[in-house]
Amino acid sequence: MSNPSMLDQDRPVDPKSPTTNEPDESFGDILSEYEQSHTHRIREEGKRGLEGTVIVVTGESVFLDIGYKTEGIIPLAEFQASGDSPKVGDKLPVSIKGRDQEGYYELSRLKVERPKDWSALEKVFADKSAIAGVVSGVVKGGVSVDVGVRAFMPASRSGARDAAEMEKLVGQEIRCRIIKLDVADEDVVVDRRAVLEEEERVEKDKRYSEVKEGETVHGTVRSLTDYGAFVDIGGVDALLHVADISWGRVNKPSDVLKVGDKVEARILKVDPAKKRISLGLKQLQPHPWDLVADKYKVGERVNGSVTRVTDFGAFVELEKGIEGLLHLSEMSWTKNVRKPSDVVNAGDTVEVVVLGVNAPDRRISLGLKQALGDPWAGAAQKFAVGSVVEGPVTSLQKFGAFVQVAEGVEGMVHVGDVSAEKRINHPQDVLHTGQVVKALVLELDVEKRRMRLGMRQLIPTSLDEYIAEHKEGDVVTGRMTDVSGSRAKVELGEGVHATCRLSADAPKEEEKSSPESVDLSSLTSMLQARWKGGQGGGSKAEGPRSGQIRSFRISKLDPAAKKIELELG
Repeated sequence: MSNPSMLDQDRPVDPKSPTTNEPDESFGDILSEYEQSHTHRIREEGKRGLEGTVIVVTGESVFLDIGYKTEGIIPLAEFQASGDSPKVGDKLPVSIKGRDQEGYYELSRLKVERPKDWSALEKVFADKSAIAGVVSGVVKGGVSVDVGVRAFMPASRSGARDAAEMEKLVGQEIRCRIIKLDVADEDVVVDRRAVLEEEERVEKDKRYSEVKEGETVHGTVRSLTDYGAFVDIGGVDALLHVADISWGRVNKPSDVLKVGDKVEARILKVDPAKKRISLGLKQLQPHPWDLVADKYKVGERVNGSVTRVTDFGAFVELEKGIEGLLHLSEMSWTKNVRKPSDVVNAGDTVEVVVLGVNAPDRRISLGLKQALGDPWAGAAQKFAVGSVVEGPVTSLQKFGAFVQVAEGVEGMVHVGDVSAEKRINHPQDVLHTGQVVKALVLELDVEKRRMRLGMRQLIPTSLDEYIAEHKEGDVVTGRMTDVSGSRAKVELGEGVHATCRLSADAPKEEEKSSPESVDLSSLTSMLQARWKGGQGGGSKAEGPRSGQIRSFRISKLDPAAKKIELELG
């Protein structure tokens, strides 16, 4: 006996059909009858749902084994439209729609179970369950859907974003829910959007349970805000906070990201109850503070950018994620800087010196004035005692005035050394801030950074003028005011005093002249006349005595010490 043909294997057993063909029955009639009965049976079985296994994927179609001798086929475009990539071996539920011209079963990925009567529709409506339907056409305000009967789906409930997208639904099988059912008027309204949203919620809930803290994910930037970026990591949005974008300071996310960017990030926190996922970009990079101790050494000069200014100092960014503090006290050698903004502003590029590094606490201390150099270096040579300096008055205090003699170097003029003409109670009586003055360096202590200045010492006096007008060896006239032993004090003019060394053999003063024996008016005129003429007035034989007017010779002039020494002429 010969083996049964493929045709016989698929043929259903019919007890009424004869076992042999009638002589007048052609082969074509038999084949036609078989095809009709076979196709009907397959469709009925297919509607109850089948499981297909992908066996071949081509550039246009996906072939599946559905348990029959002939394979089923689904257009590859249906998978691509939903973002799926079928692979050989994948199993998926399908239903049979019919056969194509080549004999393959046309399959649908949706299990179509359309109600055949109104009672079935009422049950689906009461259960609020989803049913399958085929969009049959676009009508005013929406589309018509075949769910066993003709139903209407409003455009707002179609899930389509615009008219063009709604047009593409025609001919497609969809899942929808009945939201209105009127049997009497045969009025049925369905909603696809609610089903899509529910499926999306289910998918999101599944995604929230799948992701784990610490794992790395890939995503696409969906939107940007001032506080961060929302990233799609596969069906759910996660927040990438601005503080977690970079180890460096980021003012706003749009400075470094844009919508559509592909990013790799680490999941920092997952809260399934609140549907929140936090991401971090910088966490995938090594922390810059881990290298600070080896990279920045105390005393080293570095460049940085001022990021922000506070009341107590300024923060300087040395590199992305590394900021150091430039304290107000380390900004200038002068004492008149009252706030950081007097020296630096946000955005300034500065050269600073590293004063301290504390990597565990993530702190770096910086100095600006150290980079400018110590102005007191070499002060002993520049501002030696006795030298004259010049500069503006920086501040006035009750005890004196401060004068800036160089950048970062100030000296103090005591109130008693301000004026030689009169006694003043406060420096502001004769000085004002910003006034440029000259002064004499009286004292200098480089170690303590102190300098004492004098202004009155530079104001010419009658003694200075007298010394300037005479020289050693000149013969002058003066009045002895005090004779004591071998020395005498001599008044050469108003405010001009000198000392005279007396010789050992000079006659002793026998008697002191009484006030009555001296004519003061004639003495004054005589002194003036003799000072002008440079002639002595006393007898050489007469011994030195107080009140005596006579000639002297200048033996020594000391302008610095303001001293004049005489000897008898």
